[in-house]
Amino acid sequence: MKRMTCISFASAIFLSALLAPSTALADEGTKESNTKPEKMLIGAWRLKAAKTPGSPSGIGTRLKLFTGTHWCVIQPDPDSGNIVFQHGGHYSFDGTVLSETIDFAGESTSSLIGRTFKHKLKISKDSLEQIDPDGVFNETWVREKAAKSK
Repeated sequence: MKRMTCISFASAIFLSALLAPSTALADEGTKESNTKPEKMLIGAWRLKAAKTPGSPSGIGTRLKLFTGTHWCVIQPDPDSGNIVFQHGGHYSFDGTVLSETIDFAGESTSSLIGRTFKHKLKISKDSLEQIDPDGVFNETWVREKAAKSK
């Protein structure tokens, strides 16, 4: 049990370090000067709707994070807080097509390591629509806002 806790903790630290720039830029896509889709993608997104939301459902709990070069997705169980799955890697985005390569993953999605997925994206200030060519991963995401300082 302690070994799994250490592995989960180590994974969380690794992901935090990898994605730290995205939290610093959480509102980056909302600035008027950053209207290019490539810049608007940077930040944290929460799943709002999905054709296949998973079990337990990731709607409202699944997070997807983008830096300028890397991404990751994390889904906690809404009841226990345990990680259901996590994976990520590097990506490219030409303003229309997102190509995500999975470089790392938790145990439940480790079979995805090395695979690349391509999706069409429609992005606006605070909304991201992902359109999968096979229709499996059609998802709508909303931008997470940085907490206001007191």
